Amino acid sequence: MGEMGEKADKTRRYNEIKEFRALEPQENDNKYIIEGYAIVYGERTKVGNHFYEIIRHGALDGADLTDVPLFIHHESKRIPLARSRNNNGNSTMTLIPDDRGLFFTAELDVENNAEARALYSAVKRGDITGMSYAFTVKEQIWKDLDNKMPTREIVKFNKIFEISALWSPQYEGTNISARDGELDSSDKKALESALSTLESEKRERELEQLRLRTLLKFK
Repeated sequence: MGEMGEKADKTRRYNEIKEFRALEPQENDNKYIIEGYAIVYGERTKVGNHFYEIIRHGALDGADLTDVPLFIHHESKRIPLARSRNNNGNSTMTLIPDDRGLFFTAELDVENNAEARALYSAVKRGDITGMSYAFTVKEQIWKDLDNKMPTREIVKFNKIFEISALWSPQYEGTNISARDGELDSSDKKALESALSTLESEKRERELEQLRLRTLLKFK
């Protein structure tokens, strides 16, 4: 079985959120809040027909969460619907890494922002149950690279760039899969690099075995 660790490029993932909900505004504060898990640890997900992926518990420890906006469908050219700035007093979104993953709470300005109002309503109705997030990886391990479906374990995230609510799954499948069966560029590069390293290691082992056989032959 092949196994290795390496860095990855910026990637996006879609997750079906089982506990994505809109909270009813309280009489005294009149705040419109949505909350749920953007990232979940320990669940094996299928990335197309190419590989499985698991996020190790604690993968968010030390990750850069300093400035994370909330969008719809990764529309980063539009005004964020909420934003976390180190979870400080100016933040309209709070990010909390816990034992399960990355929990978020976002306060939406439904009075002045039509998109925020539509998002809150859609989450409340249950029409939106998905989140996507953009990230880079600091450390990952590839396993079973000589199988048809290898497994990538994300050991440590490097940075979370943004999270997005999705009207419909960006990736088809129960949880995660690549759109139209194709990998995005960062996933493709990561998998190709891992496979290339595996082949190099195999060739080195074969050459070493050949050298040993040659030495034994002439003894």
